[in-house]
Amino acid sequence: MRVLIVSLYWPPAGGPGVQRPLKLAGHLRELGADVHVLAPDDPKWLHRDDSLSDPAGVTVHRARNIGPRSRRPGEELHGLTGIARARAHSSLAFRRLLVPDAAVIWNATAIPAARRIAREHDIDVVLTTSPPGSVHFVGAALARSGRARWVADLRDSVARHSQRRHDIRGEQRLAQLVAKRASAVVCASEAIAEEMRVEGAGDRVRMIGNGADFDEFDGLEYHASGGFRITHTGSFFGARDPQPFLEALSRVEGDVVARFVGDFRQRDREYAESLDLAERIELISYLPRREALALQRDSEALLLLIPHAGGRGRGVLSGKVFEYLAADRPILALVPPLGEAARLLQETATGTVVDPVDIEGTVGALQELVDRHASGDLAATTISPQTRRRLSRRTRAQEFMDVFEDVTS
Repeated sequence: MRVLIVSLYWPPAGGPGVQRPLKLAGHLRELGADVHVLAPDDPKWLHRDDSLSDPAGVTVHRARNIGPRSRRPGEELHGLTGIARARAHSSLAFRRLLVPDAAVIWNATAIPAARRIAREHDIDVVLTTSPPGSVHFVGAALARSGRARWVADLRDSVARHSQRRHDIRGEQRLAQLVAKRASAVVCASEAIAEEMRVEGAGDRVRMIGNGADFDEFDGLEYHASGGFRITHTGSFFGARDPQPFLEALSRVEGDVVARFVGDFRQRDREYAESLDLAERIELISYLPRREALALQRDSEALLLLIPHAGGRGRGVLSGKVFEYLAADRPILALVPPLGEAARLLQETATGTVVDPVDIEGTVGALQELVDRHASGDLAATTISPQTRRRLSRRTRAQEFMDVFEDVTS
């Protein structure tokens, strides 16, 4: 089986969006596939992680990225008024005119490169993995030319952006293109899978969730602390809101520190200051992956935040959830109680689930964790060997191989 993975997020880009395609490529190679990857020469992403490397035996091709760099509009606009705000909006205007997303310009070089790779290496299957959604135009181009079967991998919803209320950049049309043209549509959650069935993909939809590499935490240790440390890793954007948690943190008794690793918006910093939380929060800039994993393991608990986002949050089952599971630390999950993340944490008995806007419930859940730690009763979480195998990235890779064999048979 000769597979071409097309991903905008690939080392040296850092962050959670890199992990699914990166680990999938390595495991597919171990399963016997001849794996090629097409990635940009410069991902122009917000974060860079030079500690990440290409998997052994995987051939990585690069296509020039002539598109704009990633930006954080909310941060750039924060606190600006009048002419200064108008100028900032003007500087962001070009990105907003690009449909369906600012990365679409990469297709100008990625599509010719993908056609060449498919021809020279006799590729059987091209896997395009989003976000950004525009990467799927590469798969559509190869499918149209008959060079390879196209499998679209949707890590986030294409039709219903989890951080926006409306289709404002042609997301619906892109979802319909994927549903109509792809030989198979792989979705990272059941909610995304149902959306794509509605768009017309029907029985070509496959649900393959994110997974965990439990051995990534080998050699990383938990060192008991006199105080209570709860850690959140990742960025804040869109509807993701730490402020209800910060309000709860200000009302909990005991020696408690919340560590936020990654981006933290200025407006949230100001809110924390208004609650006099200077002694209770620690803001840590983006870290290489191994260092971030070490902080997760060396925490009393982990904080997971998924907003309601008008009902769209119920379908979010991000890679971070599985990463937290592998860390073997109790999870305080401020997530939609009827959502997929809540269901997985309850199934594995690894977390306490509270509605993300329930401040009183958050105070109670956090206080209970703090008190259990103070009394020596806060143990590491445990997952059965059978569940570990089911949730492992290698198992997920085998599920992808099954899809590839189906579409090429």
